[in-house]
Amino acid sequence: MAATAVRYLRSAGAGTAAEALPRPLPRPALRAVREGERPPVDPAEFRRVLGNFASGVTIVTALDEAGPTGFACQSFASLSLDPPLVAFMVARTSTTWPRIARAGRFCVNILGADQGPLCRAFAVSGADKFAGAPWTPTPTTGSPRLPDAPAWIDCTITTVHTGGDHLIVVGRVESLDATETGEPLLFHRGRFGRFAG
Repeated sequence: MAATAVRYLRSAGAGTAAEALPRPLPRPALRAVREGERPPVDPAEFRRVLGNFASGVTIVTALDEAGPTGFACQSFASLSLDPPLVAFMVARTSTTWPRIARAGRFCVNILGADQGPLCRAFAVSGADKFAGAPWTPTPTTGSPRLPDAPAWIDCTITTVHTGGDHLIVVGRVESLDATETGEPLLFHRGRFGRFAG
């Protein structure tokens, strides 16, 4: 397990690995401006404007002592070529993140254009997301690799940074592969889409 993830869990007050369900982290009290200054940007307006940025969609998975876990994630990016690093962002209140942190490794499954229903299943909080979802272990970390995903990236956690009400998780790429066929699943203005033309 990555030492950074262990330090993070200890500082956040996470319990032992024997606990069945990890507690979500409390929402941090944040202020972007001082008292008397203009109010921060309205959250609804923030979402509306940032929704114009089209992104791909992934499912980040891991395997811990309780079994497979994962969540739908559009906040994913490549970070570095040397060393090979990727990053994803996850809400501090996520109940899935502590399990991924304890595992110390994860797999990013990049979804294809026809995998919208799979993405929706993994976006539901508290559900058994792997019910009816087959998977195979990745060759390096053993994290769940979802079938029919056009690409997957197998990683170990190297660093966790705080970023407001989210965490920025950096992973070192251990192995990866892609089918080189099919179209990606896109997310834009709250809807799934695909390339046209």
